[in-house]
Amino acid sequence: MNKELMEALNILEKEKEISKETIFEAIENSLMLACKNHFGKVDNVKVEINRETCDFCVYAEKTVVETADDVMDDMLEISLEDAKKIAKKAKVDDVVKVEIKSKEFGRIATQNAKNVILQKIREEERAVVYNQFHAKEKDIITGVVQRYIGRNISINLGKADAILNESEQVKGEHFRPTDRIKVYILEVKANSKGPRILVSRTHPDFVKRLFEAEVTEIKDGTVEIMSIAREPGSRTKMAVYSHNENVDPVGACVGLNGARVNAIVDELGGEKIDIINWDENPGNLIQNALSPAQIVAVFADPDEKTAKVVVPDYQLSLAIGKEGQNARLAAKLTGYKIDIKSETQAKDAYGFRYEDYMDDEEEYEEYEEYEEGEYEETYSEDEE
Repeated sequence: MNKELMEALNILEKEKEISKETIFEAIENSLMLACKNHFGKVDNVKVEINRETCDFCVYAEKTVVETADDVMDDMLEISLEDAKKIAKKAKVDDVVKVEIKSKEFGRIATQNAKNVILQKIREEERAVVYNQFHAKEKDIITGVVQRYIGRNISINLGKADAILNESEQVKGEHFRPTDRIKVYILEVKANSKGPRILVSRTHPDFVKRLFEAEVTEIKDGTVEIMSIAREPGSRTKMAVYSHNENVDPVGACVGLNGARVNAIVDELGGEKIDIINWDENPGNLIQNALSPAQIVAVFADPDEKTAKVVVPDYQLSLAIGKEGQNARLAAKLTGYKIDIKSETQAKDAYGFRYEDYMDDEEEYEEYEEYEEGEYEETYSEDEE
């Protein structure tokens, strides 16, 4: 039994996750190549390796002819006299197996055989790493910052390195070598030098995967993230739905005293997160998406994917958001092109009357106070 070979195969299988069968096939191919380099042909050469003992045998199948003078090609034929030395009952036209001693191979043939085995090991090692990370594509993984390559960052993921391109970095985030960071695997490409792994911290699904890892109800499918819109480093809006009427989807994501959402905010470097209830009714969904602004009316056109939204005059800035961010994220979240107008603007544009959409007398009185200039603005400059 070839103990050294068996030990080497066990180490490769354990540490590199390369199967023994793959190496056995590589050894067989390398011996065939050595034979071809040595004899010039291998049509009748066979290699057998015992998978249990690692013992191997290389032989040529030769046809028996009457005499040595009848042998036209000594790689294909053998005289009856020589054949009987191998098999006593051999007859003319029989096929006998003639062992080939691998020690007879020349130095070049041996070196080529060795290179075939090493090349196969390298290929399998790259394939194992590729398959490992390809299975994690579109998921989150933790890595260690190694160095900056220009403005891109090289991140060590264990068995491979990933590249965090400048376009996938959140503006304002700065990392130093040895920092541990979480990244979202965008794509894994096969490469002759190993897999090329592209990662991101700006992708909307990065936030989605963080919630899946943090919120048990999302992980088990009770709560589902229906839509997500993000402006990296600034704000994210996320619409959630509960498949269990006894579970509040927003409350589950926020957690006790905001523990769950705060953990994700910390990971995102303070990025604000708005969590809203998903609604099949586009009008209700758009109203939820524009929170914290109060909405008077929503006129949604599902076919055109457009919506006209009317808000109280004093809520217009809040609905639009700073530099239009609130409206922009709401549009991404819902998939609707949203046109927001104040009550006064809507009255001029559509003949809209605020009082037609009031739910009760108390709301109407509040509106009258606003019209008379007695209503006090309640939103802060930061919210605006």
